[in-house]
Amino acid sequence: MQRSLQDPIIQEMSDKMVIILGPRQCGKTTLSKMLNASFDYFNYDFAKHRLELKEMSWDRDKEVIIFDEIHKMKLWKSWLKGIYDVEGNQPNIVVTGSAKLDAFKKVGDSLAGRYFQFNLHPIDIKEAVKYEALSAEESYDRLLTVSGFPEPFLKGKKNYYNRWKKSHIDVILKEDLLELSNIRDIRSIETLIELLRQRVGSPLSIRSLSIDLQRDPKTVKRWIEVLENLYVIFRVKPFHKNVARSLLKEAKIYFYDTAMVSGDEGVKLENITACSLLKECHFQQNVVGEEFELYYLRNKDGDEIDFLVTHDKKPHTAIEVKLSDPTPSKAFDKLIRFKQPINMLQIVRNLEKVKSYPSGVKIKPALKYLETFCF
Repeated sequence: MQRSLQDPIIQEMSDKMVIILGPRQCGKTTLSKMLNASFDYFNYDFAKHRLELKEMSWDRDKEVIIFDEIHKMKLWKSWLKGIYDVEGNQPNIVVTGSAKLDAFKKVGDSLAGRYFQFNLHPIDIKEAVKYEALSAEESYDRLLTVSGFPEPFLKGKKNYYNRWKKSHIDVILKEDLLELSNIRDIRSIETLIELLRQRVGSPLSIRSLSIDLQRDPKTVKRWIEVLENLYVIFRVKPFHKNVARSLLKEAKIYFYDTAMVSGDEGVKLENITACSLLKECHFQQNVVGEEFELYYLRNKDGDEIDFLVTHDKKPHTAIEVKLSDPTPSKAFDKLIRFKQPINMLQIVRNLEKVKSYPSGVKIKPALKYLETFCF
């Protein structure tokens, strides 16, 4: 299956190194091998490949050289910088990795100005409709039941997903977690994941989790950061500029694996929407060069708008997600107090008719929006 980042990466890869970030098994290696048929591939997890990398012995007549999981190498940034500075970007260098504990984001000066970053996400409705010729309805059903990770998504079978999920989580917790952090309490991390599955879309109380886990709040906070850096979850933080009432500080969490979410369909729809919005923000940053970011709005009275997309740090689009309620959320009136006008949108799963109101709020079908939207 073609991915939405394939053509943009091909257009950029001759200029600088390409670093592809994303969750484990979201298709990074497959995508990197689709960029050019002439490639040499090395995975740092393989002993034979580690020896060849140490010797720097690869086919330099190839068009592309792929380094997978290279961040596990000691001093990998200096090693990669040395290759790039001495040999240039021929063959074109593509680096992929997932369980990284934010290593790529903190590349620092070692690789500054030498690479383009691309964030690869699991498949969403827009990508499935465009490249896999699935309907929005079928794509949505698969996201609910088997996730957007390519292998189970393309299979489309729940029993296959159940087996895939077990091995997927096992690799993250029993290999990546142990290798890239000092955490050894795997059982507590598994319990934390289960607790987070039940708290999707709600402001996250570290104190409450620490009580449930019987661990210090600082420890729980660190565990959550590790899960985020391992691409199990991502956080959406509250936007706090130019809002009349003081906002809560707690972030909301969502899962990259949309089928892992506990709760009713409304919560699962919100998680799917969060994944799609974050994916589009990253696309705009990586490909278009525009600074879009994802937040949410909430005040101390509990009024909340599910998502706020900002452009250049300024509010751009406020989005409320509903399963069946076509009535504009009262939170729009209570929370939208910005000097500049912004888009106000409520997307509804079960909607009979598109509507718009004098206030500027638009009501649209959720799946149609997720199939076609862009900022």
